[in-house]
Amino acid sequence: MSDLNVEKIKSESRALRGTLHDSLEDPTTGAIRDADTVISKFHGIYQQDDRDVRGERREARLEPLYQFMLRVRVPGGRISREQWQALDRLAEEYGNGTLRLTSRQAVQYHGVSRESLRELVRGIDAVGMDSLAACGDVNRNVMCHVQPELGPVQAAALDWAERLSAHLTPSTSAWKEIWINGEKVELDDAEDDPVYGRAYLPRKFKIGIAVPPHNDIDAYSQDIGFVAIEQDHRLAGFNVIAGGGMGCSHGEPDTFPLLGRLIGFIEPEQLLVVAEAIVTTQRDFGDRTNRKHARFKYTLDDRSTEWLLEQIVQRSGVELKPARPFEFTQSSDRNGWAESTDGRWQYTVFVENGRLGPAQRAGLNRLIGHHAADLRLTPNQNLVLTGVAADQRSDVEQILQAAELDGSAGHSPLRKHAMACVAMPTCGLAMAEAERYLPDLVTRFEELAARHGIEDQPINIRMSGCPNGCSRPYLGEIGLVGRAPGRYNLYLGASFNGDRLNRLVLANADEAAILDAVDGWFGRFAAERGRAETFGNFAVRAGLVAATSHGSEVNSA
Repeated sequence: MSDLNVEKIKSESRALRGTLHDSLEDPTTGAIRDADTVISKFHGIYQQDDRDVRGERREARLEPLYQFMLRVRVPGGRISREQWQALDRLAEEYGNGTLRLTSRQAVQYHGVSRESLRELVRGIDAVGMDSLAACGDVNRNVMCHVQPELGPVQAAALDWAERLSAHLTPSTSAWKEIWINGEKVELDDAEDDPVYGRAYLPRKFKIGIAVPPHNDIDAYSQDIGFVAIEQDHRLAGFNVIAGGGMGCSHGEPDTFPLLGRLIGFIEPEQLLVVAEAIVTTQRDFGDRTNRKHARFKYTLDDRSTEWLLEQIVQRSGVELKPARPFEFTQSSDRNGWAESTDGRWQYTVFVENGRLGPAQRAGLNRLIGHHAADLRLTPNQNLVLTGVAADQRSDVEQILQAAELDGSAGHSPLRKHAMACVAMPTCGLAMAEAERYLPDLVTRFEELAARHGIEDQPINIRMSGCPNGCSRPYLGEIGLVGRAPGRYNLYLGASFNGDRLNRLVLANADEAAILDAVDGWFGRFAAERGRAETFGNFAVRAGLVAATSHGSEVNSA
C-alpha cells in the first residue's frame, strides 16, 4: 500500500470509521478489508496471522490463520485492581491465555479472532479502559515514571501524564459506535479533529514523562520527552526534549534512530499547550509522501531547534526558558521493595519480556485480591504491586516465587536488564525471533559473565525482531536487531542511563558469532573496567566501539 494511499484512507475515513463495521460482518474471511487495516490501528487493533503455520496453510490452499492483536491504552501505566482483574479474565475468554506488558506501559492481547473483537473491546470499556489511539498515526500511550506514591513530584508527573493523554486523544466517537454500540454509522462526512485535522499525523507520535534520576521511559527516544524538575520537594516544571525516535530500515542509510534534543524548560501549566504545539507542527510539516521519512525526528532533523522554538511560540504563545540541570543515572526499573509516603510498600515484579502466562496470571490475581491495592506497568515490561502492608511482605514474596514471578530475587542483573519485542510468530514485520529467543541467549550471556567474574554487573540488553525498534534496541549497551531467521545485527556502546545511542559492530551475525564477540568484550570489561564504570561507557573508553554523535552513525560499522 503506497504512502499516498494511506493518506487518502485516513482523510476519507469519516473520523476513523472507514468500513470497519462491514469488515467485521463479512462471513467469507477471517480478515478485514485492506483499507480497514489502516483504520483499525487507530482503534488499537492490528490484523496479524500465525506465521508458525503460514506455510502449511498455504500448501493446504487455506487463507492465513488471521488473528488480531489488541492493545489496551494505559496512560502512565496505572491500573486499578478491578481493571486488572477484568483484563485477566478477558485474556482467558478471548485471547490466547496470555497478557503482554509492552515497552510503552500498555497491555496487549494476542490471538484474538475477529468474531471476538467486539466482546473483548466491550469488556475493557466496562472497566473504564479503551484501545483508542493505542496505535495509529496519532499520539500513542503517554508514558510516565510509575511510582507516584513515593513522593509529590512523582504524583504530579503521573497526573500530568494522564491529563496529557486525555488532551491528545482523538475526539472521534467512532470507537464507541463501532465496538460498543455495534451499530453501523451512516455519515457522509465528519468534522476535522481539533488537534489532528482530517488526515491525522503523518506517522505515530510518542510522549513520555521522566522523573530523574530514573530514565525508565527512555526520554531521549520519545518524540517529546518531558523531564520533571524538582525544587523544594515540589514539581517546578519540565525540561523539554524533542525529536527522538528509534525506527530505521535495513540497508537504507537515510533512515536512522535519533535522540531527542533538549530545547528548554516550561512551567507545569504550559505542558498541554506546548505538547499540542509540537504535535500540530508535525501535523503540518511532517512528510506525507514517504512514510519512512515521516516521523517527527526527521522533521526536526531537517530543520533546526530554533525553527521548532519559533513554531511553539506561534502556536502556544509560550517561550521556553533555558533548560534546568538534571541527571539520569539509569534507564532500568527500580527493583524490589520501596516504601510509599503512606507507610505502605511497593514491589517491582520482574516479568521476563513482559509475557504473563496462566501461572503468572493466577499468582498476580491472588496477590491483587488479598495484598495489593493496584498495579503499575513499567516501561521495561515489568509491573509494580502497590499498597502492600508491611506485615504482608513475606506473603507477597512467597506467592511470587510460587508463580515464578520472584521479582528482584532469583534473576541475574543481565536478565533483569534485558528486553525484547514480541516478534515471531505474530508480528508481520519480524525478520527474526526476539521474545521467544532472548531468554535462551541471555542464559548464554550469563554463562560468559560468570566465566569472567562479572555476573553481578547490570548491562542493558535490548533485542528487536526487526529494525523498527519497539524494544528500543539502539539504546541497549548490547543491542540485537533481527536480519533473518537466526541472524542479527549486533550493536554496542549505548549508555546505561539512556543518553547515548549504540553503534553497529557486527552485521548479520549468527549465535556463534554473537557469543564469540560478547565473550571477548566481557573478558576485557572484567580486566580493564574502572570502578563503577558501566559496560557501555567502558566499551567507548576502551575503543571497542566509537561513540555516536548522531543517529546516522548507528548503522556505520
